[in-house]
Amino acid sequence: MHEGLPLSRSTQVGSIRIHGIEAGVQQLDGGAMFGVVPKPLWERRIPADNRNRIPLAMRCLLVEAPNALVLIDTGVGNKYSEKFADIYGISNAGDPTRLEDGIRDAGFDPSDIDIVLSTHLHFDHAGGNTFRRDDGEIVPAFPEARYVVQRGELDFAHSQNERIRASYLRENFEAVGAAGLWDLVEGEGQVTEGIEVTLTPGHTPFHQSVLIRSGGETACFLADVCPTSAHLPLPWIMGYDLEPLLTLESKRVLWERALEEDWLLVFEHDPRVPWGRLDPDAGRIQLREE
Repeated sequence: MHEGLPLSRSTQVGSIRIHGIEAGVQQLDGGAMFGVVPKPLWERRIPADNRNRIPLAMRCLLVEAPNALVLIDTGVGNKYSEKFADIYGISNAGDPTRLEDGIRDAGFDPSDIDIVLSTHLHFDHAGGNTFRRDDGEIVPAFPEARYVVQRGELDFAHSQNERIRASYLRENFEAVGAAGLWDLVEGEGQVTEGIEVTLTPGHTPFHQSVLIRSGGETACFLADVCPTSAHLPLPWIMGYDLEPLLTLESKRVLWERALEEDWLLVFEHDPRVPWGRLDPDAGRIQLREE
C-alpha cells in the first residue's frame, strides 16, 4: 500500500526545516470524500477501487521550529481492529507504526518530540496521539511532549453525538487528559516560535490549520479544510464536513492569503502531492508546476 511513498521528504521554509512524514495509507469512499461533486469528475483525479474507495495518505508534518520539535497530526495509531482496518483500508505497519519509522527516517527519535499539535481529533489525524501497549493499556504515545488542540475541539469530541462518534474515538484523547498533557488553545495565535494556528472551521466547528513562518516565507498545513490537491476548487468539499458552507469560506480566505503571500500548501491526504503553491496566472485555483 505504500508503493511510491517514501517514509519522509523534506523542504525548507525560511530557516525552518519541515518534514512530511508518510504515516500510512487509508482508503475512504470516493463519494464521501468529494460530496456533491459527480464521480465522473473526481475519479479523473483520484481513481476508485472496486469498493468505490480512493487511496489517501496520512501525511503528518514534523517541524524543526527554533525552540521545539513539533509534530503536526499523528495518523491512525495502533489501536484499531482488523475489521476497522478492512473498512477504512488502513495500512501503516511499522515499529510500532509507520509514523515512528518516518520520524526516524527524518533524523529524529520519537522521544525527541516536544509538541504534538492536533488540527482536530478525528481518528486518522489523532489516532497516533496514544498507544496501546502489549498489556492492553492505552497511554500517551509521546509522554515527554505537550499536546496542543483547540479547547472547543476537545469539548466537541467529548460530545459524542450520533453524527460524530464514529470519527471521535475516546481512546485517542482521553489518556492524554488523564496524563495532564493538554495545552489547550482558544482561537488563533502562536504555539511556539515560527508556528501559528489559524481557525478553518467547516469540517469540524473548531478545525485549525497550521502556519509555519520564517524569513518572510510561509507554509500552511491544511489538514481537512483541503485534504488533497483535487479539493482546491472552492465547491469541492467532503461529504464528511459538518458545515460545508463554512468550509467553502475557510478555503476562500486561505486561497486569498496563499496567493498574496505565495504560501507553500501542505496536503495531509493527497496520495501523490505532498505540497505545492497556487498559480497566480492560472485564472483558477490550481497548483503551479515547479
